[in-house]
Amino acid sequence: MNLAIMKTKAEQALVESFQTVAGSLPGGSDVQRVRREAAERFEVLGLPHRRIEEWKYTDLRQILKDVLPPRVNDATELTIPDVIVALGPLGSLDAHRIVFVNGAYRAKLSTPGSLDGLEFSPLATQLADGESHTVKLTRTTGPADEDATLALNTAFMSDGAVLSIRPGAELSKPVVVVHVRAGREPHAATMRHVIEVGAGARATIVEAFVSLPGVVDEGQINTASEVVVHEQSRVTHVKCAVDQGDVAHLSNWIVRIGREADYRGFQQTQGLALARNQIFVAFDGEDAKLDLSGAVLGRGTNHIDTTLFVDHTHPGCESRELFKYILDDNARGIFQGKIMVKRAAQQTDGKQMAQALMLSPDTEFDSKPELEIFADDVACGHGSTVAEIDEDLLFYCASRGIPEAQARALLTEAFIAEAIEMVRDEPVAQALTDWARSWLNAA
Repeated sequence: MNLAIMKTKAEQALVESFQTVAGSLPGGSDVQRVRREAAERFEVLGLPHRRIEEWKYTDLRQILKDVLPPRVNDATELTIPDVIVALGPLGSLDAHRIVFVNGAYRAKLSTPGSLDGLEFSPLATQLADGESHTVKLTRTTGPADEDATLALNTAFMSDGAVLSIRPGAELSKPVVVVHVRAGREPHAATMRHVIEVGAGARATIVEAFVSLPGVVDEGQINTASEVVVHEQSRVTHVKCAVDQGDVAHLSNWIVRIGREADYRGFQQTQGLALARNQIFVAFDGEDAKLDLSGAVLGRGTNHIDTTLFVDHTHPGCESRELFKYILDDNARGIFQGKIMVKRAAQQTDGKQMAQALMLSPDTEFDSKPELEIFADDVACGHGSTVAEIDEDLLFYCASRGIPEAQARALLTEAFIAEAIEMVRDEPVAQALTDWARSWLNAA
């Protein structure tokens, strides 16, 4: 006998919300079909819960009690100075800026510059163009296929950045895709980015999720980025999500790396009540390199989860993962990292490390590193550590005349800096450091 699982209030609200707004979302009949299929897939899957192994530490059925309405035809007034204020340390960065406010593209706030070697268009425009772009909405493969948060993203996506970097192009400055949360009405925003980096290209792409001072406390964001890195290209891809209040942030990266390409991804998360950052990476060619790192800063009752899956399918590839957590008060951090090495992926070199610094005895860190290896000529390893600030180092600082509070701040910053240093672009790395420092100084 099959027993039907009763839907939660949030699950019912998501289904009803889609039925209400589906007709107002961008896209013709072909895109609407894709949306309906995704909504039906979510109805079957429901919100992830602890009985699903990958979600055992982040039970959305229990955590997500209410669903905020999507913002349709948002008209919140913002100025370029507002955007710069919201960006904090990233505001002074010399970059091409592409700005979205509450999930909708704002051309007047964007400063893309000459964009030599880069083509950009809003996803809403691409969706309206019809069938030729549907493939880009449905091409995800592997573990991401059966993910409920990605199904919701496909159903509700309203806008995003479609970026294409031409083969051989070398962008002179970063492209910053800005998501500003603004206004006094609680709402949900669903974004989808499609990024393609041509063979031999060089680029730095930054996704920044920020909010304006005085914005409403409640917010829900569902964002996904599909990234294709073609052969021999070199990409630095950064995401920073910095907010405060009762904000839920669900994120998916789906990355494919071509032959001899070099992809360096970094994520910084701080101040979010709930964050689930999922990263799915697959190698599409030999001798490719992957470097994933992240900095997580949580306090209060923040719940921040990083879950990644790296799929080695070709020989001679290298992957590195380093994630650092600083947790204070009653914050909870989660790291789940799985490296899969298929039989054909001989001479794989994979290393993974997750480390947490606990500033309070009431924090919690759950770490689950995994290796699944089917090849016999590999060099793979993983590890995880949890620690408090070293009392011997505090004593050493005190013996040099450094006050305890300052010494703690220095040691904490040095701990997180090891991850931020993995970002190749020095001005971007400095901005991320400044953001982390402001979080530490606010303690």
